[in-house]
This record gives sequence, C-alpha cells and structure tokens, in this order.
Amino acid sequence: MVRVSVKRLRGKRSTLPSYMTPLSAGMDLCASLEGGEVTLDPGGWRLIPTGIAIALPEGYEAQIRPRSGLALKHGVTLLNSPGTVDADYRGEIGIIMINLGHEPFVIRDGDRIAQLVFHQACRAELQEVDELPPSSRGEGGFGHTGM
Repeated sequence: MVRVSVKRLRGKRSTLPSYMTPLSAGMDLCASLEGGEVTLDPGGWRLIPTGIAIALPEGYEAQIRPRSGLALKHGVTLLNSPGTVDADYRGEIGIIMINLGHEPFVIRDGDRIAQLVFHQACRAELQEVDELPPSSRGEGGFGHTGM
C-alpha cells in the first residue's frame, strides 16, 4: 500500500476519492461543481473539476480511467484515457469527459465521474542503436496476432 497526501480545494464540499468495495482497484472520483451541474451535449466534452489535489511519492503515478457504468448506460467516457497524474503535479485533478451518447448528459456536483488508480512508474534510459534485436513477432503491427 502506498500513502498519498490529498487536499480538499473547496473544503468539505470536495468529496475525497474512495474505494467502493474491498477489492476495488480504483477509487471513485467525484465532480466538484460550483454551479451545481453541467450538461454535456452529444459530441461535447468538458473539463470537470474534482476539487482535490494529491501529492504522490516519487516513482508513482495516478491514472484517471472511465467508469464502465457511465460508458455502457450513457455513452459517456474520458477523452484522454487513461489520463496520467505525475508525481510532481500539485494542481487540481480535472477530468476531460466526453458524451458519445445520443442524449444530453447531466453531471451534478458530487457525481462519481471517473476512477483513480495508483501505479508504480518505472523511468527508462533510452539507448539509441542501429538495429533492434529480432523477435518472433518482428514488425507485425495492428491485428497481426489474429483475433
């Protein structure tokens, strides 16, 4: 388990992320809307504030992922999925939501809108080479491994 510091940016009005079941991988993130609600028209997208900021330990990232129920029931998902919160970012977590459904979708203050998943992040040192070592897959790309 990793300890992550979290700050409410709008006092008690900001809902802290939480796991909804004992074995959940992601914590639910909630909307923190000053005006009470926002409507996403079909095809529209918007940055939705969460009212929280976090401080991750070095070597960790937080991923922002869609909620499957919103996707299935309403066609609402996230534009940059998964989004990444870097360990050195201290600003408010914002969720870029898009409505791919056919009806307007209303987001209300306090609604669960995304999931927050924590991961260790490994940094790489790139080494430029003239040739890459061979593999069984080779250069086979999209769809190469079959159905």
